[in-house]
Amino acid sequence: MINVSVNGALGRMGSTVCGAILADPETELVDSVDYNSKGNQTSNNKTIHSSYEYLSSENKPDVIVDFTNRDGLLDLAKKASPLGIHIVSGSTGLLDKDYEVLNNLADKNSSGILSASNFAIGAVLMMELASIAGKYFEYADLVESHHENKIDAPSGTAISIAEAAASKRQKDFKQNEVEKETIKNTRGGSLSGVQIHSARMPGRVARHELVFGGLGQTFTMLHDSIDRQSFMPGVILGVKEILSRKELVVGLDKIMGI
Repeated sequence: MINVSVNGALGRMGSTVCGAILADPETELVDSVDYNSKGNQTSNNKTIHSSYEYLSSENKPDVIVDFTNRDGLLDLAKKASPLGIHIVSGSTGLLDKDYEVLNNLADKNSSGILSASNFAIGAVLMMELASIAGKYFEYADLVESHHENKIDAPSGTAISIAEAAASKRQKDFKQNEVEKETIKNTRGGSLSGVQIHSARMPGRVARHELVFGGLGQTFTMLHDSIDRQSFMPGVILGVKEILSRKELVVGLDKIMGI
């Protein structure tokens, strides 16, 4: 049995993760943390702490699943990794220097840390397929849509998809240079020539549409998470696989072996 704690347990993703951990026969939810917790309130008869200050070598889970933010993940890693606790995180917005910190912590303490921008199996496969298709087309546009409370734009997944699309190319994608932009930023942002557009609205969970353009044809890839349950198989896979790792792993694709 794998003992698991969830960081960000009162959030939409965190609460869904708690349910998935409880439902899986190989994992046990021992407790959870959310800075919004009122003292040591409980959910599903499990304690929700307001911080991980209670962690010690005698009182610790095997894995902590984190769905908070950049600061929340870094603070957690500095507390948990020295105790040999493995981490599975879906927090996005990390900088290159943050990955260096996580990498050093994992190496120093021989504790696995998985950082993934998306845990939906279909989204991960989309990244892999984008890397294959990218070198055969000259233009690429990416539209990503999320719920109205998402704090970052573009999404971490959109960045990963754009990076994958450009990964096997020798040069950036071509771009249409508009002579007149009536409304500023209508063409969106750009990463390696991939034009990225972000939409935020109620009714969405996560949707990514990548369109490649070539002579006389377009090629469209679409992944739509219509419910947060779509992320749970990937989270559970990460929890089970990270136990055998002693390093920083970036991307669920590494866990899936693709």
